[in-house]
Amino acid sequence: MKIRGRLSESKLRQSVESGEIDTVVTVFPDMYGRLMGKRIDAEFFIEETLPHGMHCCDYLLACDMEMDPVQGYAFTSWADGYGDFNARPDLSTLRCAAWLEKSAIVLCDLFSESGSPVEISPRRILKRQLERAAVKGLTVMAASELEFFILKDSYEELEAKNFDDLRTEGWYVEDYHTLHSLREEPLVGEIRRAMRHSAIPVEFSKGEWGPGQHEINLNYDEMLEMADRHCVYKQAAKEIAILQGRAVSFMAKMHEDLAGNSMHVHSSLWHRDSGESAFAGDEALPGVEERGSKLLRWYLGGLLEHARESALFFAPNVNSYKRYVAGSFAPTAVAWAYDNRTTGFRMVGDGSSLRVESRIPGGDANPYLAMAAILAAGLDGIDNEIEPPSAFSGDAYIAEDLACVPSSLEEARQLFADSDFLKRSFGAEVIEHYLHFSRIELDKFQRAVTTWERRRFLERG
Repeated sequence: MKIRGRLSESKLRQSVESGEIDTVVTVFPDMYGRLMGKRIDAEFFIEETLPHGMHCCDYLLACDMEMDPVQGYAFTSWADGYGDFNARPDLSTLRCAAWLEKSAIVLCDLFSESGSPVEISPRRILKRQLERAAVKGLTVMAASELEFFILKDSYEELEAKNFDDLRTEGWYVEDYHTLHSLREEPLVGEIRRAMRHSAIPVEFSKGEWGPGQHEINLNYDEMLEMADRHCVYKQAAKEIAILQGRAVSFMAKMHEDLAGNSMHVHSSLWHRDSGESAFAGDEALPGVEERGSKLLRWYLGGLLEHARESALFFAPNVNSYKRYVAGSFAPTAVAWAYDNRTTGFRMVGDGSSLRVESRIPGGDANPYLAMAAILAAGLDGIDNEIEPPSAFSGDAYIAEDLACVPSSLEEARQLFADSDFLKRSFGAEVIEHYLHFSRIELDKFQRAVTTWERRRFLERG
């Protein structure tokens, strides 16, 4: 029987010896949330990579989407010769890659040649915030809901026609439809099954608010594990689509006439000693009948207080901000409510299931950075006992007295740069690194001439 599920080191050794596994996909998340690394011969992985780690060029945390080594980073440059960092496998993430033949996958943490953690690496950034929560005796649970479109063409076919004339698999909005979604089940069902067999438990899949748009919800877990699952699932979905001659897109706003792709993040705090919810309680929550704890109230206060300045980690690209359209189920207002999908933050559940859903991150967000920003804001709310405003009631899209989600990458960058909270939470090194990252994204876009411009001005301009 094909090997499935999580793998311990001993189980990996047995599976390699029996011939069930011959490749270990050894990876780490880059600034975009992509999984970078190597496909390592399984025997070599056991003999060499496990004890010594994997060496990779450090430009991988100082390049853009096109793998262009970008100048201006303090972390590394041509002047430093673009040396190596050491990627050390985290065996708690080792699992079967069920969608691939005879393969396992493992995520790594990054270290300098001197052995110190690479502080600007996304996984490390999230770990530092989780360490802050642990000091308070808290465990952080999370779930991410990631949406994507299924396209009729393969990635190669889309590239050949310059990514124009996009044809979605569906032709009408199929939100919760079980009839229309049957057409996409050969792909979506394969993703669900592959995740389950790769020790990434799945709750369900469903049609979303766009033609050919879907969502597969994974079981919630501790926040770092959830970010790891998110990245593995996102890459697996693309790889399974490739193997079927199809394409899927997690782009925040693939087309102006279609819904955007969201990454809703649910989070909650739990007491490490008792295992009980730290959000459940009898304290009054402002503006709603539901009740919770002081920690929940202050956590929510922190999320609202710091949402705008944290937006760069929720919406990292120029395209990200085109998703924030009124009446599109993407939030435009920084407000909270109980079970109201027009606000940036939606509280759901009751008792031990109480949690806060951040609806601001898009499908293009790096989950480690988005979750780190959410947790940092919540912990700051607890540290400073920040009281949230009263719950919003009604349609937040038409409210005129609410703060707005930033409308552009330029605005988000300025808020990010001016934030004392972010400097305290993440340190100047991280802030400067990701400010430069966003500066490069913005500069490259501003130099580009788009299809829209050529259609509008080539003849008539």
